[in-house]
Amino acid sequence: MQKTTKIILLSLAVLAVLVLAFFLGGSPAKQAPTLPLTAEEDRLSEAAPGTLPERTPTEMQTETDQPDVDPAETDEEADAPDKTDEPEETDAAEPQENGKETAKPSSPAASDSEMTIDPATGKDAYQTDPVPEGKPAPVEPENVQISDAAHTCTLSISCATLLVNLDLLDPEKKELVPENGVILPATQVTFYEGESVFNVLQRTCKQQGIHMEFVNTPIYNSAYIEGIHNLYEFDAGDLSGWMYRVNGWFPNYGCSRYALQPGDVIEWVYTCDLGQDVGGGYAAGGREP
Repeated sequence: MQKTTKIILLSLAVLAVLVLAFFLGGSPAKQAPTLPLTAEEDRLSEAAPGTLPERTPTEMQTETDQPDVDPAETDEEADAPDKTDEPEETDAAEPQENGKETAKPSSPAASDSEMTIDPATGKDAYQTDPVPEGKPAPVEPENVQISDAAHTCTLSISCATLLVNLDLLDPEKKELVPENGVILPATQVTFYEGESVFNVLQRTCKQQGIHMEFVNTPIYNSAYIEGIHNLYEFDAGDLSGWMYRVNGWFPNYGCSRYALQPGDVIEWVYTCDLGQDVGGGYAAGGREP
């Protein structure tokens, strides 16, 4: 009986030890499995056994998710210069001469004091003969700047030559000729510095209600007056038309190229004989009186 009791007590003691071991050590099935070591870890474990902890699947997954980095790319990024190191682009400089900007070629316009004559033709770029000494050289309208400075000059318009040449005039236009031949008596008008004879004629005719018609002639770089007061060129024969003179001189160039000066006296006259009957034949190709 006592022997049986000892066996039972011994069995209970062993059972108690196993239960205690179970709760203190944990179940082997619930522990994280050990994963194989990498080559680097295996090398280190051989050098120092037991110094590396075992890794769980969670730790392995984290390392696997990290992107691969090319060492070459890393070096290139390190060597790449910052954008601020790049030189700024600048506009190419215009050609210069002797430290100054080279002037652009000028047009064939005549200067205020002299004309540029082509030796081959004896004329300027707009078919104009050299002006007499002491007379103003032509200017080119496109090169002139008109200012606000106001001046005055005198303007008149006459067709008096028709009074002695009515037989040459179209009968329907005889009634257009005033009894004294004066369309506009000498009138003081305002002009602005830089304006031409043409500018003053055009503005004055508009203000006075006088008909005036013109055409631009690029070959002469000037306006050409075809008709005033409905009296046109060729109305009194093949040699008839309008001419202008300034201070008693008939310029040999178009009215758009004559730059006015304060006090100038402008006269528009109708000729029936290519200027000979008004003293300006030379301006139309004849001899100067």
